[in-house]
Amino acid sequence: MLTGIFAKTFAVTGAGPVLHAVRAAGYGMAQFNFACLGLPPMPADIPAALSHSIAEAARATGVPIAAVSGTYNMIHPDVNQRAEGLRCLQTMIEAAPAMGTRLVTLCTGTRDPDDQWRHHPDNTTPMAWRDLIAALEPALTTAEAHGVDLGVEPELANVVSSPELAQRLIAELRSPRLKIVLDPANLFERARAPDIASIVERAIDLLADHMVMTHAKDRRADGSFCAAGTGVIDFGHFVGRLHKAGIKCVLMTHGLSEQEAPGVAAFLRRTIDESTAT
Repeated sequence: MLTGIFAKTFAVTGAGPVLHAVRAAGYGMAQFNFACLGLPPMPADIPAALSHSIAEAARATGVPIAAVSGTYNMIHPDVNQRAEGLRCLQTMIEAAPAMGTRLVTLCTGTRDPDDQWRHHPDNTTPMAWRDLIAALEPALTTAEAHGVDLGVEPELANVVSSPELAQRLIAELRSPRLKIVLDPANLFERARAPDIASIVERAIDLLADHMVMTHAKDRRADGSFCAAGTGVIDFGHFVGRLHKAGIKCVLMTHGLSEQEAPGVAAFLRRTIDESTAT
């Protein structure tokens, strides 16, 4: 199991400098974000030369691009914003292979108009689900045409808020290009240690066959996010369950500061070594 980090963790600008920073902090892979180039995270246009320059930076630094972030609010209450987000996502999907990656990660969205990571009570309505399907169907058509996977992450604040809803989405869309990114910190807000273990085990059991990446951030006892290894999640248990299930995808950390990055890299590497030794 490899370790990686969100490239936007680092303050430098440019594909080469940011991937060099990833390597220097102790990580072998990166999840790329166009914000690292001083561009919008979801550019309306991605020239071929730009995609190739990112791939060349990955080769030069020895840090492969495991995924690129393609997150916009897929069920935003403004249909025009949804339409523009889908156009940008399709542009990113088309560009991903030239960047050296075959995975684009998504945000399934929320009815909150201002923050795509904030819960809204209308997320649970049938219309919200239909709007998500309406966004994913053309995105998956583009993904299938370009050999790219789309990674959906169960997250409390979004319409796909649980492993069970992620499983439902996979069953309804029936696309081999629809995959799962699993972050244990997004499966609960506050919970006791035994309950966290059960939540993690349930998610892996349900979604193991579709997982292509795991995200690694942590939660404090008060529910706030923090760097992996500094909160209540037992990452040894998490990695051990992944290993037992035969899942060998990259463990991609985020939700940490640049200064915390080297320490988290060492923690994750040690956790992987100890949890997969047998």
